[in-house]
Amino acid sequence: MGNDRERKSAIDRVLESSLALLAFDTLSSVLIVVMIGGFLFATSGVWSPVVAVESGSMQPHMDVGDTVFVMEDGRFPGPGSQGESGVVTAHTGRKTGYRTFGGYGNVIVYQPDGNETVTPIIHRAMFWVENEENWYERADSTAIGNADSCEELVNCPAPHAGFITKGDNTVTNSRYDQVIGISDPVKPKWIVGTAEVGVPWLGQLRLARG
Repeated sequence: MGNDRERKSAIDRVLESSLALLAFDTLSSVLIVVMIGGFLFATSGVWSPVVAVESGSMQPHMDVGDTVFVMEDGRFPGPGSQGESGVVTAHTGRKTGYRTFGGYGNVIVYQPDGNETVTPIIHRAMFWVENEENWYERADSTAIGNADSCEELVNCPAPHAGFITKGDNTVTNSRYDQVIGISDPVKPKWIVGTAEVGVPWLGQLRLARG
């Protein structure tokens, strides 16, 4: 009888110790995640500071499932950035040599037409246009389709100042976003941040969860 009590007492102690250890491990893991999240937010100025690439529009420089670290666009502006936006366009990047993700200028994450209810777009900022600007002559002829004049282009003249953007994939995204109607010229306030570092395939788990 005494041995049974001793065995039960020993089992209880083991269980209590295991539960305490589990609680400690869980609390430690949560604390680590919070600390990492806080550090990333403090560094990037953006919440959430990471996004998962959901399409192949930026291939070959970003693939579906890649995770991209995003930073507030005005935090560490590159050379020749546009105004207070902190964004360097591809046109300016060619002059200064500023490159990110295999191309000139910044890749930005933006809300199409400022709509926060839709999935953000991650594309390259090609050049800046002013309000009512006829930007036809400045455009890459391969990125405007068969348009022969500004009047034949959507968003030309520009309805407001902003960035003309485009995916790097020359097969699926051969034309500007503003030509195919993805978004009006991107206002700085629509920009979530600039893409800084990509990690291949890390975003697959996030995409799998939907």
